[in-house]
Amino acid sequence: MKSLYALMCAFVAAGVLVLVAPKASAHPAMDIVASNWKFTPSTIALHVGEAQQLRFTSSEGVHGVKSDELGISQTMITPGKFSTITVTPKKAGTYVVHCSIVCGAGHPNMTLTVKVVK
Repeated sequence: MKSLYALMCAFVAAGVLVLVAPKASAHPAMDIVASNWKFTPSTIALHVGEAQQLRFTSSEGVHGVKSDELGISQTMITPGKFSTITVTPKKAGTYVVHCSIVCGAGHPNMTLTVKVVK
């Protein structure tokens, strides 16, 4: 009888843990690496109305991203650190996000393409 009671308590406790555990994100965080003078990957896909965490880091140099269209405020990207932002696209389309911090000769062509789909 005691072992049945202990088993029932274990199931109830497990159920409580499941109920209070934070909901997993529909999409895992996406890592993007900035370097001289590119983003890797250079193109990402997001879904309209779905929050997505983007984790930026740099393998060389200081870079930045900003996009009013996607709701990305000015974010500095530095070597050895992650800058995490959450984006929830409102409208489908293709957006080109330029490096927002002058980083050298290839800076004008340093872009991240964001394809937002329904």
